[in-house]
Amino acid sequence: MYSRSSEPVRFERDCAAVLVPQGDVVNLPAGSVGYITQALGGSYTVFVEGNLFRIAGIDADAIGKEPQEPLELPAGASDDAVEQLVWKQLRTCFDPEIPINVVDLGLVYEAVVSHREDGERLVEVRMTLTAPGCGMGDILVDDVRTKLELIPTVAEADVELVFDPPWNRNMMSEAARLETGML
Repeated sequence: MYSRSSEPVRFERDCAAVLVPQGDVVNLPAGSVGYITQALGGSYTVFVEGNLFRIAGIDADAIGKEPQEPLELPAGASDDAVEQLVWKQLRTCFDPEIPINVVDLGLVYEAVVSHREDGERLVEVRMTLTAPGCGMGDILVDDVRTKLELIPTVAEADVELVFDPPWNRNMMSEAARLETGML
């Protein structure tokens, strides 16, 4: 939530945003004033008029921030190199309310790089949520899909949301449990 260390921002243009935690897409008009409460993984959580909103990295310019640089892979990169980049990208996906990436939260059960029939790369991810009724579920799935499809040579990312096994705090990395005080 908002704190004294939150960075003030003014929206320089109209901007699509996602209401947290409901997941509703809304439009924040140019001139809106708020505070950045979280800036992780290329997206931003902004506190505006008593509500939290997620601003996607592609809209960073609306709040005066630079969009991220495109990802690069060496020519002829192996599936192993792509898989390493897949896991790196997954670590840039954050729940807007929790400052811990989805990998360290233990939400990603599997990420597999394979090839489609046309030879293009496919990444298949099985992931869950901290709670089945989380309003941000579709937003997190879309964030994972979008970020994986930014990887050069990845033509498609298929992200499946599963609830078996159900998530529990023991799935979190030790660092994540320490960060949240759940040791």
